[in-house]
Amino acid sequence: FNQLGKLEYIFLNEKVGRGEKRMEKIKKLDERIYLLDGFDMAFAERTGSYLLLEEDITLIETGPSPSVNHIKEALTTLGIGLEEIKYIIVTHIHLDHAGGSGLLLKDCPQAMLVVHPRGERHLVDPTKLIAGAKAIYGEHFSNLFDPVIPVPKERILVRGEGDKLKIGLHCVLKFFDTPGHARHHFSIYDPVSKGIFTGDTAGIRYAPLARDGIDFYLPSTSPNHFDPEEMKASISRLRKLPLERIYFGHFGMTEKPYSALQEVDQWIDIFMEIAKESFEKSQGDYKELAKRLFERLRKTLQSLGVKDDHKVYSMLKLDMEINALGIMDYLKRQNRDQK
Repeated sequence: FNQLGKLEYIFLNEKVGRGEKRMEKIKKLDERIYLLDGFDMAFAERTGSYLLLEEDITLIETGPSPSVNHIKEALTTLGIGLEEIKYIIVTHIHLDHAGGSGLLLKDCPQAMLVVHPRGERHLVDPTKLIAGAKAIYGEHFSNLFDPVIPVPKERILVRGEGDKLKIGLHCVLKFFDTPGHARHHFSIYDPVSKGIFTGDTAGIRYAPLARDGIDFYLPSTSPNHFDPEEMKASISRLRKLPLERIYFGHFGMTEKPYSALQEVDQWIDIFMEIAKESFEKSQGDYKELAKRLFERLRKTLQSLGVKDDHKVYSMLKLDMEINALGIMDYLKRQNRDQK
């Protein structure tokens, strides 16, 4: 991880709350599920948390610590006290999904934090998580992620493959081990909506394009556990479930779950084909791969009528830098293993 170098972070002009029109902070998905925008990295519609209004009120994902105030404001707007939160679930422990868990948990006295078995020790002692994120984001780490507060072990509830969590009379969540993006990743099936909260395993939904009527989904291949075969296997497993919805960590919901999963699966193959060619020519230069991935995406979007000044391109530039880091890390590991 520490050999990957520092990512040149792309700051947007559209900072949250600086006089520009804000995107919708709270989106009601149905009578029991709300999507709360955490404005991660100052992007609207980048990373979301999901509120489940069951007998045991449950949050899925906290985002990084700078998102916690946005979550708290949203809960206040909805008339929900922090003392009413019973469970906070994180699909995996990357800081853009779970970095704010310690901070939020401090203000939710009745809540337990639910995490994958492989993630527990890193939330109790986040030293390695912090070091890994600093290796990527360098001098921007503090603005993006501070503070990362340890979670008391006694407030952690571990759930793994096949485990369940009853949060309402008619709602028993079920957990599925879904590696590929990270080894410490599970997805959570909600039997009431027949939807699944997939974190990053099932990829990214680009909400700015969805508003224009374009469904667009890409894999998330960030360091340092990305494995394309494991990700494809997890996606294949999800496709066998009785799904009517996917709730993405980035960002929002689709009611076309199987077409979304198929698209992500296809892009994994495309990404890896481009990456293997780039790896041979550039000796593993992730910046070169990021450029190639971005250009391929731009050509695809241009064919769909997306103009070059569309705001989605700012998201894609950042995402392809992070994706390229993870893919090159995977190929370097593969190369070492073959020697």
